[in-house]
Amino acid sequence: MLKNISVVLFGTKYPENVGSTARAMRNMDCSDLILVNPPLWNMERAMPLATAKGHEIVEKARICPDLETALADHSKIYGTTARTGGWRKGVLTPAEAAPLIVQQLKDGEKIALVFGPEDRGLTNDETKLCSRLINIPTSEESSSLNLSQAVLIILYECFKEALETPFTPAGPPEERITTFQEQEILAANLQETLLAIDFLKEENSDYWMLPVKRFMSRINIKRNEFNLLMGICRQIKWIAEKSSPKK
Repeated sequence: MLKNISVVLFGTKYPENVGSTARAMRNMDCSDLILVNPPLWNMERAMPLATAKGHEIVEKARICPDLETALADHSKIYGTTARTGGWRKGVLTPAEAAPLIVQQLKDGEKIALVFGPEDRGLTNDETKLCSRLINIPTSEESSSLNLSQAVLIILYECFKEALETPFTPAGPPEERITTFQEQEILAANLQETLLAIDFLKEENSDYWMLPVKRFMSRINIKRNEFNLLMGICRQIKWIAEKSSPKK
């Protein structure tokens, strides 16, 4: 049911938390686990917390050196955050995110749910890689959740939504949504183009690109549209370079 969702654990410190997460994933019919640069990975310590049904998830977990590699073939990235405000805008609750995620799965997209290290969560730079952010509301007196609890809450909302609106993932290859890697390439080219025509200034250009990237993540750019936009960027940069004064 949630086959096209990957749970991405970034910098998870304790193997036991990986095991508990695998158990939660099995409960919610989600099986793709990705570990990004785990500092103390030990499968033997993870297995008891995974229980017998979660062992296969732990055994098949992919280990990646960085977030960009882990997210490369996904089309929508949801990061989790305990903090809001500043750069962390448009934050969703799990209940708000679930209908979006299930509809995207229905459209044939591949989704990544990203969880940061237990002690600090995701940094601003890491959240910049995410299409949207999810925050789990808690009591102000006790806002800390165990990693596997956070995973279970978000997957449960998605599972519940999928039960209410069953679907068969589909989508012809020529109409597939662009992957994270392609979206990053397009965003980088668009940023260069906007700098070339002075729409963006060099100072804080990454910050001012954030609303643009978030807008792009919501419009479901397909591969043929990616090729079109890349061509437009190339032409604009060529014209801007041609018309700029010779140094």
